[in-house]
Amino acid sequence: MKLLQIKMYKRINYIAAILVLVGGLSAQAQVTTSSPYSRYGLGNIKGSLLPQLRAMGGISTAVNKVSGFNYINMQNPASYAGISLTTIDIGMSASVNNLSRGSLSENTFNATFSHLAFAAPVGRKSALSFGILPYSDLGYAYRNTVKIDTTSVDQLYEGEGGLSKAYFGYGYRFGDHLRIGANLEYIFGNLQTTRSTEYSNTIVGAYNAKLQNKNSVGGLAYSYGIQYDFNVGKKTLVTLGYSGSTSGKVNSSQTFFATRYLRDANGNEQTALDTLSRIDKGKSNLTLPLTHNFGIAIQQNDKWMIGADFRMSKWSQTTINNVSQGLQDSWGASLGGQWTPDAYSYNSYMKRVDYRLGFNYDKTYIQVNNQNIKQMGASLGFGFPLPSANGGTAFYKINFTTEVGQRGTLNNNLVKEQYINFHLGFTLNDTWFRKYRVD
Repeated sequence: MKLLQIKMYKRINYIAAILVLVGGLSAQAQVTTSSPYSRYGLGNIKGSLLPQLRAMGGISTAVNKVSGFNYINMQNPASYAGISLTTIDIGMSASVNNLSRGSLSENTFNATFSHLAFAAPVGRKSALSFGILPYSDLGYAYRNTVKIDTTSVDQLYEGEGGLSKAYFGYGYRFGDHLRIGANLEYIFGNLQTTRSTEYSNTIVGAYNAKLQNKNSVGGLAYSYGIQYDFNVGKKTLVTLGYSGSTSGKVNSSQTFFATRYLRDANGNEQTALDTLSRIDKGKSNLTLPLTHNFGIAIQQNDKWMIGADFRMSKWSQTTINNVSQGLQDSWGASLGGQWTPDAYSYNSYMKRVDYRLGFNYDKTYIQVNNQNIKQMGASLGFGFPLPSANGGTAFYKINFTTEVGQRGTLNNNLVKEQYINFHLGFTLNDTWFRKYRVD
């Protein structure tokens, strides 16, 4: 009897529908933040971490699989080699920030689409992955008042925009223990900053001045990774990992305007009186830093994992249009883990839940008034399994993470940020693209 080969066309169309839907959302939504520290460099760097990794403090370099469930770890593309099922991960994030300086305090809230990632095995030893996620966020607005002779002058600083990252990666396993991988990344987006100087309307003949600068970024970058694991005893597995990214220039175009304007009696800004200087879409470039990540993870499959990461980046070499941004090299560390009481329990749902905890500390690339800006936080997360489908070949999980932390300090008249971040992700594992044979 002839063999009938059934290809999964419907599921391929389902992937296309998801990509079109999320592509439309990402095109309309803007990644937002409310942080005066996003003024420096490229903004607040987001990191290539899905909610399940953020819940463990951000450990990722040596993370492959904690259980039979597949996760996408684009922070180290070597991990793709361990993916055995078609995997889709989609999510969103929200943040509540409190900004304080002296006796002043302000609360803000932001929410946005966070990521779409896809991965599928190519063979028994390799897999590919692609997706899109934020690279950095830029968003701030604040005012300083200074004295020029006896006149008070307001200095206004505003910024908005951010960068996104689309990637395509591949991972391959050599033998039973060694995995390598690489990502080709496209960094794109807009960074727009405005600086204004405003005088009192009572000063005759005084005009306000504004400098607007916009960088439209679009270019290629590369990242890579390696993982090696070995057994300690019968049940314990140790994984060592390294990942990094190259230092290179990304193309951009710069638009610059210097204008004069007035405000009306109600405080509204009027149309610019004239343009003092203009650069329209001038060719520019942006230099990304060289980064290194080192990690170790110890785990007992389907039960628990603990790990630690150390990271460092050469932000001091970052330039925009060949101009140094005055940044410093950064470094950070993470510690975290996951525990699943009984991944296969039929009697208790809570025993099948993944419980995650983590901590992180970073010396960022920012230094203000000779004060290093540091960031520290703790995270707690859960992985909630959903009922399987398609005869037990499709598996689903909802991952929820809460991060609590702070950045900056009140010393030297600086701003302290205290934040609560929420991350929600939906992960699908299924046997897509496999050929089924029926007699």
